Amino acid sequence: MDQIKACRSFVRAVELGSLSAVAREQHSTQPTVSKTIAALEKQLGVRLLERSTTSLTTTEQGKRFYERAKRVLEEFSEAVSDARGLTEKPTGLLRVNAPLGLGQLRLNALVLEFLELHPEIEVELILNDRFVDLVEDGVDVALRLAGSLPPNMIARKIASAQRYLVAAPAYLARHPEIRRPEDLASHRYIGFARPANGEVSQLSGPGGTVQIATRSGYLVNSSLAIRESFLMGAGLGICPSWLVHDLLESGQLRRVLPGWSAAGQEASLLYPSRRYQSLRATIFMNFMTERIPQLPGFSAPHFGR
Repeated sequence: MDQIKACRSFVRAVELGSLSAVAREQHSTQPTVSKTIAALEKQLGVRLLERSTTSLTTTEQGKRFYERAKRVLEEFSEAVSDARGLTEKPTGLLRVNAPLGLGQLRLNALVLEFLELHPEIEVELILNDRFVDLVEDGVDVALRLAGSLPPNMIARKIASAQRYLVAAPAYLARHPEIRRPEDLASHRYIGFARPANGEVSQLSGPGGTVQIATRSGYLVNSSLAIRESFLMGAGLGICPSWLVHDLLESGQLRRVLPGWSAAGQEASLLYPSRRYQSLRATIFMNFMTERIPQLPGFSAPHFGR
């Protein structure tokens, strides 16, 4: 049995979720792929996959073997490329995870630009606002915004974004004027739903740093929904500059208390803390490290804080 071929079939079966998909990719047949993986399981003495007529799932042993086998295949591929002098042409699938709002508003265009530069790389961009387990979900690179970073991960800080108060002109016209942070207590606040945050916000400005109690009638776990709520004049709130930069430029939103701001938001690239990092992942991270600070609302990262 060709162990490299068998491992590759198993890894792709996990990633594609279907033996038929692997067969199509390898220009083979589903029974052939099934027999290859069955032979691998027999040699290992463990069941790697649970098969049914409608689904394909990994066993606990299969999950652990997948992570190790994937790294082995990546190293083997890079070794072959290096021997052939092809390391300047990275290939293969790259799974990337990022927040939904940032992904739709800013990151999607960058990924397409990256693919134009590296057409032999495939990117699967997974957008959601939850903290995924990079290893368990098979993610090569993740982009994270602020918050505590997962353990056992390597983090590279690549950009910073200011955070400040914004509201629509229509909202401001209908409510009492805001001249100082204390005035915010009587206004309708829209914020990101984080149970541990409560309803206390911290602002820094000419008078130092103050904590203000805000009256929240609406909390939502989507930055895109927050952006839309501001536009609808539903309230005011603190948000990162990348989320509303275009709306401020067009006058659809205005800064409230422009001399005051909240703590900035840091953008970091994360990848599993393992010895080997594929060439395609390294090139992707270098590209994002250069391009994200150039996006509207972002700047080079601030260190030493």
